[in-house]
This record gives sequence, structure tokens and C-alpha cells, in this order.
Amino acid sequence: MTSTILIADDDPVQRRLLEAMVTRFGYAAETVEGGEQALERLTRSGAAPIALLILDLVMPDLDGMGVLTRMRDAKIGAPVIVQTAHGSIEAVISAMRAGAHDFVVKPVGAERLQISIKNALSADALAGEIRRISRRAQGSLTFKDLVSRSPDMQRVIRLGERAAHSNIPVLIEGESGVGKELVARAIQGGSDRKGKAFVTVNCGALPANLVESILFGHEKGAFTGATEKHTGKFLEANGGTLFLDEIGELPLDIQVKLLRALQEGEIDPVGAKRPVRVDIRLISATNQNLIELVKRGQFREDLFYRLNVFPIGIPPLRARREDIADLARRFAARFAAEEGRNIRGLTAEALSLLASYDWPGNVRQLENTVFRAVVLADGDELTVAEFPQIAAHVDGYDVRVPPVPALAPMADLPREREIVRVEIRDPNVLGLLASNGEMRKLDELEKETIRFALTHYRGQMSEIARRLGIGRSTLYRKMKEYGLEEEGGVVSASDSLVA
Repeated sequence: MTSTILIADDDPVQRRLLEAMVTRFGYAAETVEGGEQALERLTRSGAAPIALLILDLVMPDLDGMGVLTRMRDAKIGAPVIVQTAHGSIEAVISAMRAGAHDFVVKPVGAERLQISIKNALSADALAGEIRRISRRAQGSLTFKDLVSRSPDMQRVIRLGERAAHSNIPVLIEGESGVGKELVARAIQGGSDRKGKAFVTVNCGALPANLVESILFGHEKGAFTGATEKHTGKFLEANGGTLFLDEIGELPLDIQVKLLRALQEGEIDPVGAKRPVRVDIRLISATNQNLIELVKRGQFREDLFYRLNVFPIGIPPLRARREDIADLARRFAARFAAEEGRNIRGLTAEALSLLASYDWPGNVRQLENTVFRAVVLADGDELTVAEFPQIAAHVDGYDVRVPPVPALAPMADLPREREIVRVEIRDPNVLGLLASNGEMRKLDELEKETIRFALTHYRGQMSEIARRLGIGRSTLYRKMKEYGLEEEGGVVSASDSLVA
């Protein structure tokens, strides 16, 4: 789904012109007649989020400056491009101080408006990424930072907000790369443990002989090699949140001790003489079907019911394609800033390509793919050419590698990939447009139609004439006119007589 741009202007002609341009740029457009309607649309719950507002400064009910002031008071973060017929310096300064991102003078040209929109969306995406990274580091990330257009993902956000208001154990389920840890951090950021320790443990990466020590700690000299006391992850998370990722990978003997720690609120470090009290919020995650593991005896049933108190299932990226464009823009803005590249965003065709791919690696794969594209980009926008691996797996795109001359050393010649858009259509469908995009002539279409009929009906002239709705004499005449006599092949005796 493309980004939605809201146009607020009391002039119906201007609204139609701006709407036409915005739509041609590849965005979805909505229009309102005044400032009050613009504010109502920006704050409407359940509607598609507004990515950008194009705002007229002079309107009868509530002018543009009033809208900017109320947006700032309500902390509405959508970027704003203001426009007016009177481009005075005072108006520009006032609008920028009030929070506008850019300023254009009516009537604005299409190229100027397109550049302004791309710059505003890119700057907003970068600001959003910086804000999310900062809040994540501070332990204050909330579900308000996880904006999504997908109904399934919005349900996840609603469930997560409810879970954040209690200390209930949460089990997050989903494929690898969907963002389970991000949801866990948002749960903590919305709870009373905000800003406290958030300790992550990947249970699938723990050495089998050190799992107990890493989780629960050990005393000095508890076993060979234990030269110092180790607190363990549970004590590190004391007062905060412990996130156990890939919980299904825990060995059965450790599952027993984990169950006791959750039930009693205390742990037994290896070699310790007495248990230690801990206060943690447990959030676990898995990409496996724990019920199936329970049936196979690979996961304890009692622990499963202890963990599965408040399950939250995160849909894969292919099930929420509405979010792909926004995620791609955010990643592109962040990586462009990190790499020092001047990249304004992605072209509409590139976004269409990304939205058409199934993303088996989910958000993590999309993030790494955009990172690679930013590094390889030559221009100020990411195009289809920057995504060769994705284009190779999507119908309608073709990846071509130019041949290397036989006498040239292979190592000295770069093999750049060229990606071209390929039209996928039924070979039996008659094309109405020529290669230059113009309509084909009627005689060309008629010739192609007769040639197809000759093949389809195997040269049976009576049948061909009947199906085309013409006489046999007319058919023979047109075949001669178009040079198709040889393609007619052998005909029946009845067809040898010209009517």
C-alpha cells in the first residue's frame, strides 16, 4: 500500500490539480476543504495514517498557521508542506517556525512538488528511525513507535498494549525476523518497568554444558573453570524484563529449573548454598509450534502452560504487505545517513517490486536488502536496479548480466546487472500498442488476427471465414494482400472454389 498524502485547500481547482499530481507520483491522495477537516482526518482513529500534509495557508475556517499550531500542540508528527499564492519572506519564516518542512508558491510545478514530497518523507523517516533507536536504547520504546497499516499488526499492537499494563507472562510467536524482540521491548516500554534492565537470551545459541550457569549464575569454584562468581541472566534482569528468545530450544533439564524459577520467584545458582529471590518480567518467544514439541516430548507441558498465558502471534511480512513501503523508506533513510549517502527514498517501481516479493526472511531480510541497495546505489533514489536478487524471483522482471568479451580478463571486468521490466501476458492476446507506446494500425491488427486464425483452425478456410464473419473470397483476398498465402497451407476441396 502506498503512502497517503492529505491535501487541504479551499480552492477546488487547486485540490484537483494537486490530487492529480500526487496520484501521478505514485501516492494515495485525500482532499479536504479546510483546516478543521484536515485536523479531523489527521486524528481519525482506524483510518490509514497520513504520511504528509499539503496545506494551504489561506483558508476561511481555520488557516494554515492555525492548523500548524494545533498540530504542534497535539503532537501530530506528520510532515507538512505549506503553499500560498503570496510567497512573502515573513510567511515562509512563520510557517517554518510553526513546524512546516517546506514551502511552495502557487501554482507549484510538478517537479518542484515531487522533490519536496520526497525530501519531506525521507526526513520524516530518518527522524522516526532516530527516535525509535534512541527510545530502544533507553528502554522507553512503546507501541506508538510501531506504526503499521496492517489490520493483523494493529491487533498485535492492541494485545501488546494490554499486556504491558500487567505482569502477565507473554509468549510471542512468529517466524524468524518478524520483530519479536521489538514487540517485547515495546511491552516493557509501556509497562511500569520502563527504563529498567532488558536482558535478551537466545536459548538456541547457549552451549549445552553452560546453559544453567548462563541463566542462573554460579559460585566461584562450583565446577572446573569457575574461577569467578557469575550472576547469570536472571539476576541481570532483576527489577526489569528477561526476554527468552527461541524458548523451544531449551534442554529438558533446564526447563524444570525454569519452571521452578517462575513459580517460586527464586533461582538456584550452581554451587550456591541457598536460593536467591528475583523480580523479573518474563517474555518468551519462539518460531516453533510448542504444542507439537509437547506432543513429541521435547517440551514440558507444565512449562508450556506457564509460559502460554498471554500468547501474541506476529504475522509474517508477506501477510502484511501494507507495511513494506514504510519499512523500506525507514531503512533507506537510516542506512543512507549511516553511510553518508544522499538518497531521498525509493522509486514507485522499486516499492512495487518489494511489495510483490514474499520475504521468507521477513523484516530482517528486507532490512539487509535495503542496506545493500543503499551501498550499491549510484543515484539519489533506490530503483529496481538496486534489487537484482529480489527482481530475479518476481514475475514481470528480468535480470540480465551483460556478456564479457572472450579476450578480456574476467577479473578486470565488472559484471553489472541490468534489470528490465518485462511484460507478462497471454501469448494469445492481441497487443493493441506498438513498441513505441502508440496504437497499432488496423491493417496490422487484421493481419495478425488472420495469421492466428490460420494456425488455430489449421488452414480450414471455410471454418476460418465463418469464425471471422467474412466470406471466403474476402478471406483469400486479404491473405493475398497481407502475403499470407503460404501460411494457409493445404485446404480442402470445398475451399478451392472461390465464392
